[in-house]
Amino acid sequence: MHDRKVRLTSGEIASLWTAYMNNSMSKYILKFMLKYIEDQDIKPIIQKTYNNASKSMEDLASIFENEQYAIPNGFTEKDVNMNASWLFSDTFCLTYVNHMAKVGMIAYSGFISMSNREDICDFFSIGLTETNNTYNESLKLALYKGISARHPFIETPKHTDYVDSKKYLSGLNPFSDKRPVNAVEISHLYMNILTNAVGAKLCLAFAQTSTNKDVQDYMLRGKEISQKHMKIFVDTLMKDNVDVPQVPNVTISNSTTPTFSDKLIMFHMNLIISSGTGNYSTAASASQRSDLMVNYERLSFEVMRLAKSGADIMIKYSWLEQPPGIKDREKLAKNKEKN
Repeated sequence: MHDRKVRLTSGEIASLWTAYMNNSMSKYILKFMLKYIEDQDIKPIIQKTYNNASKSMEDLASIFENEQYAIPNGFTEKDVNMNASWLFSDTFCLTYVNHMAKVGMIAYSGFISMSNREDICDFFSIGLTETNNTYNESLKLALYKGISARHPFIETPKHTDYVDSKKYLSGLNPFSDKRPVNAVEISHLYMNILTNAVGAKLCLAFAQTSTNKDVQDYMLRGKEISQKHMKIFVDTLMKDNVDVPQVPNVTISNSTTPTFSDKLIMFHMNLIISSGTGNYSTAASASQRSDLMVNYERLSFEVMRLAKSGADIMIKYSWLEQPPGIKDREKLAKNKEKN
């Protein structure tokens, strides 16, 4: 039974707010994509994803109203120029939805783990199921069309083994041989190559369509960092003679027409960066070769500095919507004393 008399916890408030902001942003990215998609196999998946985002926003608004919870501003029709020229190829749209579904599955899993109330858990569980379906459908179509690269192939293990030396964990000493990367490390290296490829294309698309110099410079810096990180991961695999499959041809047009608001694209990049930082942390904890762990930590710091400069830009132009929080009790007390 759904007990709506139970107050929302801080975890549920945070999760609902984040879900609304993310779906709000996705809705208008997808709406623009739908206008120009010609591939009749890809369009239904984009349409379904758009419908899910729109429905989620409606359901969230209903929850907010029932809880007397201020509905976030998020994004509106004003944040997308539907008259702008086409920007993303059909292939990019499919790859984008597949990539964002990965981000969404992680997010919804986190929301569920931070929720207690039955109706809120049910809502996020439905979101997770829909996002998982989107991922599976987009992956299946990409494989069918030959536009989705698989992870590198390695020899299937014929027996089990145990680590017999601490040298297995080493990798920082330039004068000693490193062991070859293992399957777990390969999978994370390649996953981070793919995510950086999508991120670099998004940065370029946003840079060429923004009219704000601060945003343009920020996006170009983000593109350079993504390409730099891709090269580091590719070189690591190639040093061990691991073939790196070609990443999908996620092309964008040469349009310079303002398409999305600077507020939306800066929020989007913040979401991408947060996801990327999480990927690096997971990869670092899963990798057993010390040089890989150090690399992920070093690159994470570079990404966090980029995120900080992005937040500074958003604050400068009043684009950073503040998450729900608690009152500063000391400030309230001091103001009371003054009165």
